[in-house]
Amino acid sequence: MSTKDYLEKDYYKTLGVAKTAKPAEIKASYRKLARKYHPDANKGNASAEEKFKEISEAYSVLSDEKRRKEYDEARSMFGGGFRVPAGSRPGGGGFNFDLGDIFSGAGDAGAGLGDLFGTVFNRGGNRNTAQNRPRRGADVETETTLSFGDAIDGTTVALRLTGEGACPTCRGTGAKAGTMPRVCPSCAGTGQSSRNLGSFGISEPCKECHGRGMVVDDPCPACTGSGRAMSSRTIQTRIPAGVADGQRIKIPAKGAPGERGGPAGDLYVRVHVKPHPVFGRSGSDLTVTVPVTFTELALGAEVKVPSHRGAPVTVRIPPGTQNGRKFRVAGKGVRRKDGTTGSLIVTVEVTVPKDLNGKARSAVEDLREATAGQDPREEFLERAKEA
Repeated sequence: MSTKDYLEKDYYKTLGVAKTAKPAEIKASYRKLARKYHPDANKGNASAEEKFKEISEAYSVLSDEKRRKEYDEARSMFGGGFRVPAGSRPGGGGFNFDLGDIFSGAGDAGAGLGDLFGTVFNRGGNRNTAQNRPRRGADVETETTLSFGDAIDGTTVALRLTGEGACPTCRGTGAKAGTMPRVCPSCAGTGQSSRNLGSFGISEPCKECHGRGMVVDDPCPACTGSGRAMSSRTIQTRIPAGVADGQRIKIPAKGAPGERGGPAGDLYVRVHVKPHPVFGRSGSDLTVTVPVTFTELALGAEVKVPSHRGAPVTVRIPPGTQNGRKFRVAGKGVRRKDGTTGSLIVTVEVTVPKDLNGKARSAVEDLREATAGQDPREEFLERAKEA
């Protein structure tokens, strides 16, 4: 669909509804008309088929909240509808005319108005001052490295950020100390200049002030009149408890400063977590592997297990516990967003002594003789044959 079609067609009239019609009214009218003009109900009727296409086109725009808003704004800009001069219509004795030739980069009906009018368009000499409106600052991304404990508990870190902002010497004016910029005489401070193209006017950045609306006669030596400079700042940022390695945290309004009073961008912090020599992590659970003796597994025992930022906890090992078994200690893990806390997962791992004295060796040999008929690999080997 050409831009001309988008502005000329009255979709409300096509669907037979008022401009203030609610979505439900638009939908009901569309269904009624679609049934009436559907090609299946009007076989061979070219006029009905064309009407059905027009109805579908109108509904595709008015049923979409964003597209409807853009359509209304476009028509409002041109007084409720736009008409190409008769001499400019195809077959009217003039040249072939399409708004797409004027609006470089124009999109279809679904494009935003900022994209639809690639070149700033005005009517009746009204200047568009979009370039002088407040502009949101850019988003900024940085990184920080935390200890394992700080990542679990949360902490406040100092982040040093370097980026472009208002020049500290001239405070963003671009003018040398003791002087001030003056309003551009060419554009009267709008930052735009207008060119007349017959029935139309096109606004573009003023060549004298480059769209700023102000002229600097005596430039600031620090920023050479641009009003912008690289600067560094340090901000204190709270890292929430339970942050994971590689997680990206958004800090609203802590990014680059906005221009002309616009809001600041957001800051994104990528967190790296140092490994812990004892603890590991699995989601909201902490993990730890505890060394135990063979006799503790065979006969049972109560062993002390370290917990993060707290006193050790006691884990009871039942007699006959197998090596590698896991035990869960509730409430000793990572704090979740909903206020609950994960668990501490304890894995027992038998430790074989490197040196045995005479008495210990004799006891182990006696144990070997006593369990000589028990082959722990017998069932294991049978399962291997099945594969």
